[in-house]
Amino acid sequence: MASLFHFKKYFCSKKAFQRTVGLNVTVLALLFVSFNVAHPEWGFWAHKRINRLAVFRLPPEMQVFYKRNIDFITENAVNPDRRRYAVVGEAERHFIDLDVYGDSALHILPRFWNEAVRRIGEDSLRKHGIVPWHIQIGAFQLTQALKEKDARRILRLSADLGHYIADAHVPLHTTRNYNGQLTKQEGIHGFWESRLPELFAQDYDLWIGKAVYRENVAAVAWETVRDSHAAMDSVLLFEKKLTAEFPANKKYSYELRNNVLTRTYSLEFSTKYHQMLDHQVERRMKASVKMVADIWFTCWVNAGQPDLSTMKDFSFTESDRKAEQSESQSWIRKLFQIRPESDD
Repeated sequence: MASLFHFKKYFCSKKAFQRTVGLNVTVLALLFVSFNVAHPEWGFWAHKRINRLAVFRLPPEMQVFYKRNIDFITENAVNPDRRRYAVVGEAERHFIDLDVYGDSALHILPRFWNEAVRRIGEDSLRKHGIVPWHIQIGAFQLTQALKEKDARRILRLSADLGHYIADAHVPLHTTRNYNGQLTKQEGIHGFWESRLPELFAQDYDLWIGKAVYRENVAAVAWETVRDSHAAMDSVLLFEKKLTAEFPANKKYSYELRNNVLTRTYSLEFSTKYHQMLDHQVERRMKASVKMVADIWFTCWVNAGQPDLSTMKDFSFTESDRKAEQSESQSWIRKLFQIRPESDD
């Protein structure tokens, strides 16, 4: 449903969150782990699933390397969500508040980062999210890593890029009203991206064939954001309509998760909402799998189609694993140094 970052953003005031500074790092780490295990989200279960399925869409020339490292690409699909708690500049890479820029946002916003900075200013852009621009940056970085045949960077950048692409497919990642807090629908973000996949994803058809080359990565990124934003009204409207018609005492239920009794949207309410959305979550998830593989493939082609078979025996060393463990611990230690997102 919501990561610790989401928990702060959706349920805590800034002051309340800052008061937790008194907790030590060990306690925070335990809270972090228990919260995310209890509440799988688009940023965890689905992100891993999206990256994993994308690998199978790649051509054999890429699979020789990607499939051998599929577990790394799958498990590390969630790293950007883990970093956003602690790394300044990470949070804004996951969303864009299009409605801040008015009804013509998709027509007036520059497609490329340098032009956007010149016209709008970097601070303002970051305040309201930069996901369509950051996808372009990630694609450029992955292309360079493929040219250099840097196995470590290829894997890490591929996993990260898959995450940002998938986030761009979430309708509520395109609006200031990211959790229904402006329309008295608090909790809808986790409902859409967590509860519904949790209940119904076993029936989703997420296979869409081989990856294809995308001539213009910027255009694809903005088309994705456009399609997500177009779906956003339905996400909010259908939930509000169903709530008005549904018995108030049956909207929520309690389920035991990791031996903790947790309040969540009831199966009956979730089923009716899922039916009203008419496979919307499935479509956005399926589109995510398609775009992730397409952009990985595009980066490989743009890099000159390097022979990845020469890296097929690559494996992370013990020092690599220790460095990653140290980095993960540093994210926890830096938890309270994060620049908070705008509250307005």
